[in-house]
Amino acid sequence: MNSRSFPSMFRVVCLIILVTAVYVVANNLSYAWASGKTSADVPAGKPNAMIDLGSDEGVKTVKGEWRYSDTKIVEADFRGPGPDKQPTGTPVKTYDYTPHAGGVDFDDSKWEVISPTTLDQRRGNGRLGFNWYRIKLTIPDRIGDFDPTGSTAVFETSLDDYAEIWVDGELSRALGQSGGSVIAGWNADNHLVVGRNVKPGQQIQLAVFGVNGPLSNPPTNFIYIRYARLAFYKTEPGPVSLTPSEVMLR
Repeated sequence: MNSRSFPSMFRVVCLIILVTAVYVVANNLSYAWASGKTSADVPAGKPNAMIDLGSDEGVKTVKGEWRYSDTKIVEADFRGPGPDKQPTGTPVKTYDYTPHAGGVDFDDSKWEVISPTTLDQRRGNGRLGFNWYRIKLTIPDRIGDFDPTGSTAVFETSLDDYAEIWVDGELSRALGQSGGSVIAGWNADNHLVVGRNVKPGQQIQLAVFGVNGPLSNPPTNFIYIRYARLAFYKTEPGPVSLTPSEVMLR
């Protein structure tokens, strides 16, 4: 081999190795992103235990109570889009709703306490409307023969017609997420992880925002909860890959 050609071949080999390494790393990162979990990614299989939050016994088990409130659509001050494409432009009037009750410390003490057996009662005033259901759960020592220590807790519900679910004052969501904490679809189920590696005595604040829909064709019916359950899955201990999520706090 010509000694002068050796450096050129060496550089080519190094370049091939570098490109291969970059490709492998990129693939691994893509896989990690794709395999990351959101609140909507519940464990597979049958749960080890289940608490019916639509029953008196179930709500007693978690030492909770359901509280309810209608909402009102109100006029609000805001700003139009500015040169930075943010709301920094001309003052405008828009609409909001009240109360914003997703926060973990929101004071719902004056709200109506409703029996869990009436969750399927039609509430709200129909047409374009929203409402709130709040409950603070305490993880029990046992559910039958099952010890929930270290398990994954999943809240399962379905509202007529849509729902968003705040957990401990957060409405987490990831790009492209469907279901879980955000709207899953028209009259669809919402199943979401509300606690990993839970411990007896741990408290979890849930705030369920009900929506009458479709929004562009407000229906003549009302909002209600078809079912509400807390499921427990015995999962393997260790770290869980989570998809980066945007979190709205209250």
